[in-house]
Amino acid sequence: AGGIIMPGNDEKYFKEVAIPGGVTLKSAKIHESLIEADAWINVPILKNHGGAKLSCAMKNMMGIVWDRRFFHQNDLQQCIADICTWQKKPVLHIVDAYRMMHQNGPQGKSAADVATLKSMIVSPNIVAVDTAALALFNQVKKLDMAAVGHLSKGEALKLGSTDLKKINIKRIKI
Repeated sequence: AGGIIMPGNDEKYFKEVAIPGGVTLKSAKIHESLIEADAWINVPILKNHGGAKLSCAMKNMMGIVWDRRFFHQNDLQQCIADICTWQKKPVLHIVDAYRMMHQNGPQGKSAADVATLKSMIVSPNIVAVDTAALALFNQVKKLDMAAVGHLSKGEALKLGSTDLKKINIKRIKI
């Protein structure tokens, strides 16, 4: 189809950038292809995560960073929100929620950990897309918003809103 595979298996592909909006995370090594890109799209899979509780668009941003140990050693929830403040934000978030791992994430243990939702959530607003994903997640297994601390921390950093009533939401059935 003409796509270009960008290797990410070596630190040489990552460059140090400042995260001036970060509370805890002040810099990170980010893949050079994203630094050079005019625009990019974040395509996470909705699932449970042992540490972050919910893995979706905000948590997926950890994947652009070379060394994520700092996140796990220094307030994971805040660092997830902090990386989302990087100046070259995705222009769109497309959440794959067709099949969702609702427990034992991020790897899972068996097919019983997965629910079929046949859904997709799309938005340029990273906090809103994750809040909507949490609502979808809660249809299968209850997870309190307070447990997903990066949502409120992202809202505090003015990355978006958790108040879905203030957002124009359209549900499309195909």
